[in-house]
Amino acid sequence: MRLGINLGYWGAGMDADNLAVAQEADRLGYDVCWAAEAYGSDAPTVLAWVAAQTERIDVGSAILQIPARQPAMTAMTAATLDSLTKGRFRLGLGVSGPQVSEGWYGVKFDKPLARTREYVEIVRKAMTRERLSYEGEHWTLPLPGGPGKPIKLTVHPEREHIPLYIAAIGPKNLAQTGEIADGALLIFPAAEHLEATALTHIRAGREKAGLTMEGFDVCPTVPLAVGDDVTALADMFRPYTALYVGGMGSRKQNFYNQLAQRMGYEKEAAEIQDKYLAGDKTGAAAAVPHSLIDSTTLLGSVERIADGMRAYAEAGVTTLTLAPAGFTLDERITALRAGTEAMERAGLA
Repeated sequence: MRLGINLGYWGAGMDADNLAVAQEADRLGYDVCWAAEAYGSDAPTVLAWVAAQTERIDVGSAILQIPARQPAMTAMTAATLDSLTKGRFRLGLGVSGPQVSEGWYGVKFDKPLARTREYVEIVRKAMTRERLSYEGEHWTLPLPGGPGKPIKLTVHPEREHIPLYIAAIGPKNLAQTGEIADGALLIFPAAEHLEATALTHIRAGREKAGLTMEGFDVCPTVPLAVGDDVTALADMFRPYTALYVGGMGSRKQNFYNQLAQRMGYEKEAAEIQDKYLAGDKTGAAAAVPHSLIDSTTLLGSVERIADGMRAYAEAGVTTLTLAPAGFTLDERITALRAGTEAMERAGLA
């Protein structure tokens, strides 16, 4: 199992610290540094900034939002970043959610699976540097009856094949991800539930494509906090968990709420959502069960974190992406170093 880090969103007041964290992860030998985007900072700019000031660590988008860009633009961005970084770029894609897709980008959030499949096909075809033509339900290139003609990408990426990941939560999306991608970006992963909630679906998609799990990167993001008081550490993540389970999406369409239900928290997930959507964010955070936080994070002493890492490795995780928590840069760096020490203690380094 390899280690990665996730810097989250740029512009949250910790930008200088984020760069220092990425540089320390690079020094420690972490495998990949991911950056996110929603409706603030964009991932490619952040990744270019980080890559220019690191030496070995890969940089990856977690995620580039599909409704934000035409697929050919994403192919251009991927090829450019791969060239600039000398082969250190990983392309993570996702459909985002209905509120962002329709509210921010003005793109209808319909048929997300079909859109993702076509998007990936176009991106992969464009990056072969053959002349691009495509006929699908959602994209037709070139547009018929006009002056457009098939064009080929002029940028030469460093590698013939840039690793492509998809952020997936639901069973159908996970299965399609296994079928068409090189890796899956997961969130709120509990080691004991990983087979049922994710891997069984990914494996089915791989089998449909005539593939095995060999070479497929199972890549969950896991918050990490070091200290003696596990309960207090878990409480740090109550607002974060409540935001996703309670407020990320609508009442009818919240993928994170549905995931919590599949992990056995049906009643709790409903209560968190009810309170969050009613404006009671404090009450929603208080309603998050400690066990849900503890099972989807790495908290406590280095030895306890090592035990958690062993569980993830045994469950089938191949790249464990850490989100080191702390109120200061020193605390985040300490957490980052603890991750390396825990991997060594777990016998996974």
